[in-house]
Amino acid sequence: MIIQCPACATRYVVPDTAIGVEGRTVRCAKCRHSWFQDGPELELTQPAEPEAHAPAAEPPAPAPRADLVGTSSAPEPASPPPPAAARTAPIERVEIPPPPVARRRSDEDDASHFDHGPPFRPRRNWLKIMTWAGAIFAAVALGTIAVVSYYGVPDWVPVERPTFGVADPDLQLDFPPDLQERRTLPNGTEYFGASGTITNIGTSTRDVPSILIVLRDSRDRIVYSSEVAPPQRTLAPGETVAVNEAVTDIPRSAREVQFGWKPE
Repeated sequence: MIIQCPACATRYVVPDTAIGVEGRTVRCAKCRHSWFQDGPELELTQPAEPEAHAPAAEPPAPAPRADLVGTSSAPEPASPPPPAAARTAPIERVEIPPPPVARRRSDEDDASHFDHGPPFRPRRNWLKIMTWAGAIFAAVALGTIAVVSYYGVPDWVPVERPTFGVADPDLQLDFPPDLQERRTLPNGTEYFGASGTITNIGTSTRDVPSILIVLRDSRDRIVYSSEVAPPQRTLAPGETVAVNEAVTDIPRSAREVQFGWKPE
């Protein structure tokens, strides 16, 4: 059968079996237009008519006689040439797409593409992460402050610490230089004797902290320190207590002595 594209009028020759009786969708190979092509019409076969009895053959005409002058059999007229075949548009082959292949339904068809599962990973909640990080940092900072406040800064921390504690304005230390004694004992040991007083010049009883004796070298570096406990821990207003302390094995490089309260 011959079909024609309704868009570009291109004609194609296709077998009847390719279209089928019910018709199908075809596509033009030239303009890519698709349309539904009806199937070929069925031709009803009619019963053959009985052949009519052929009439009796007529006797052949007598041959012309030679004695009849001027008579001859007339030639039969030539039959006209058949008309030229009508020119038609070029016929091309049509591209018939293959029928769709039925695909079996699987569990993947029912699964949602937005469900959580490999290879997808849950999104990170940065707000929640930052909140937790801030809470942990605050807890560590508060714990560090509490430990330092209670125990003080560790010795291994490289920070500058005060040599002496804060002085109480009502407690007065008095260690005159002429009362300080340094000498070398007969066995070669360096001996240092410190003498002084602590006076409460205030109007209320005060707690007396420990005293710190510090020795420095010529470069003002601390070469020796010693803690001295006071003779009594409290002083009444106007009360004075004497302090006498002797230390040995001090460095020979010690050149200067300082007295103060031990830092807390």
